[in-house]
Amino acid sequence: MATASKPLDSKPGPLEYSRRWPLRLWVGAVILFLYLPLASLVVFSFNDSRRTIRWEGFTLDWYGTMWNDSALIDAFTNSLTIAFISMLFSVVLGALTAIALWRFRFPGKGLFDGAVTLPIVVPEICMGVAMLVFFGQIVPWPRDLVWPFDLGAIIIAHITFSFPFVAVVVRARLASFNREMEEAARDLGASELRALWDVLLPHVRPALVSGGLLAFTLSLDDFVITFFTSGPNTVTFPVKIYSMVRFSVTPEVNAASTVLMLITIALTAIGMKLQGRDLAQGH
Repeated sequence: MATASKPLDSKPGPLEYSRRWPLRLWVGAVILFLYLPLASLVVFSFNDSRRTIRWEGFTLDWYGTMWNDSALIDAFTNSLTIAFISMLFSVVLGALTAIALWRFRFPGKGLFDGAVTLPIVVPEICMGVAMLVFFGQIVPWPRDLVWPFDLGAIIIAHITFSFPFVAVVVRARLASFNREMEEAARDLGASELRALWDVLLPHVRPALVSGGLLAFTLSLDDFVITFFTSGPNTVTFPVKIYSMVRFSVTPEVNAASTVLMLITIALTAIGMKLQGRDLAQGH
């Protein structure tokens, strides 16, 4: 006589986190806490009212106002220029620093390693004051240079605090590198520079992309150090936004912030796609 089979136990296993409602509730609350302010920023950039606390209707006029604000566009252009140039230099310096610390032994290596990571742990306000003293008294930076050379002080300051982040990311990637691959390339007749270019560089390329995006974002978003090193003719987007929101947050500020956020998301998506392609190819 056949017996009815017992139903499978529906109790969630120890790894089935999606079936535990307290955890799902917590994850939902965290996501809501993180992204609700960004969503409200985007929504109120279309609000047909100068007061952002109440919805009055849909409009695109604030994006037109933002585009016609020459001071805001100049600040936006300055920020993108500074971020792009500092990103390029930060990637090169960070990669070379990481390779030097990973590959060579030299006197004072521990001290140099600590000095490289120092800008990461030093409070940003201290870095800002240090840059102010350096460019204001020790090495005065000319203020009457043509664009973009008048941004030089800000770019140097951004490179100073950005390239250590790139070095940390690249060095972490180098920890998984098999040195026997480079030795095999040398045995096959490749020069040291050729082995570096054809073997080591493809391996660290995903880290270079990640570090470059991190340096770009840090530079684009920086306010404190930029505030201390900028002049009246070198206003950046964060400094300009700060001057606009001292009294109230207008939909024009929301529109400008939304555009900047979309640009950052687009660049991040491109970087992740490039990084995923390199990882898929086994680099």
